[in-house]
Amino acid sequence: MIAKITVGTSLYGALAYNGLKVNEGEGRLLAVNRIFDNGSGQVDVARAEQDFKRFMPEQVRTRNKVIHISLNPHPDDLLTDMELEQLAREYLDRLGYGDQPYLVFKHEDISRHHLHIVSVNVDENGRRLNRDFIHRRSKRITSELEKKYGLHPADRRQHRTDNPLRRVDVSQGDVKRQVSNVAKAVMAGYKFRTMGEYRALLSLYNVTVEEAHGMVNGREYHGLVYSATDDAGNKTGNPFKASRIGKSVGYEAVQCRFEFSKEQIRDKRLAEMTRKTVVAALARTYRREEFVTLLRDKGVDVVFRHTDEGRIYGATFIDHRTGCVLNGSRLGREFSANALQEHFTLPYAGTPPVPFTITVDGQQPDTRPAVEYDEGYSSGLGLLGSDASDTQAEEAAFERDLKHRRKKRRKGQGL
Repeated sequence: MIAKITVGTSLYGALAYNGLKVNEGEGRLLAVNRIFDNGSGQVDVARAEQDFKRFMPEQVRTRNKVIHISLNPHPDDLLTDMELEQLAREYLDRLGYGDQPYLVFKHEDISRHHLHIVSVNVDENGRRLNRDFIHRRSKRITSELEKKYGLHPADRRQHRTDNPLRRVDVSQGDVKRQVSNVAKAVMAGYKFRTMGEYRALLSLYNVTVEEAHGMVNGREYHGLVYSATDDAGNKTGNPFKASRIGKSVGYEAVQCRFEFSKEQIRDKRLAEMTRKTVVAALARTYRREEFVTLLRDKGVDVVFRHTDEGRIYGATFIDHRTGCVLNGSRLGREFSANALQEHFTLPYAGTPPVPFTITVDGQQPDTRPAVEYDEGYSSGLGLLGSDASDTQAEEAAFERDLKHRRKKRRKGQGL
């Protein structure tokens, strides 16, 4: 069972998000504590907000007084509503929130049912509850509950690969909700450093995104527009401004995700696992279809971009094990579009591959046979080809423009 904890300032936002799911038939209210429930199965968001505020003093020094927790049991654990409620209450008791006002929601909008809990971080006297090492304590509690009730253990990498997102299917209707679910999920679960990498990730799920720039009343604005696509990458239906989906997938949020991802990928060396997997696959075949299959079996998707003549001009690897999205050129020159095109050129197809070589500065080339790195994970989606319209040159220009804007902002602030 995986627990994800976030703290924030918007009590109404957390209640409205979950209450809307219940009121639209995409969820259920399983449990309440110190909050009024009229027993109708619907959620009165305004009344619930009032009850929370009555519990706390009007003046509270704690800024992030709202806590929002999602509990995600392993998909093989088929639990009743009563069992889920019991798990949620015991989890909150052990975490120190058993006497707080809270609501427990069950979300049923995707095949993997899960829980959301909304509560507050301050007590009746306005004092902040102990949040020290809360994530560490939460992990210990979920492990103890798994053992106590015989549940399947789960970690975040398994959570990501065992529960793949569903592709948007316009024939199913409510396209906005489908696009919203995909965008919010990949923003929360994956790391990408450019708009091109973000777009490649979305293309796996029949979604694309475009930037919108312009001037309004003399002021420059930047925004994002999301669209559903068919399996060939062609846009279908009406596009949606990011503002209609939520700030969490807006322009500023995506820019922040770029910066966060750069630090995480660099500091934790997350690209190494992907690089080893790609090296092993290239060492085994010159056929692109087989290369795609080998990567898929290891939990890695690849999005190829082609010219009109069918030549590869870009490749992006999506590693579902680490949640990293990486352009081939970021892994090294050996993985660039030109290198991959030459590797898959037909005269070489069907011949035994030679040992794949990676040259490291200051070292002799490593010509040992590549060893596959197998963590036992697999992707829920097949590897797809894509004709997405982004190029590496476009991505480089975007990064230069971003740096220029930051420099101007610092200069304007006198830094």
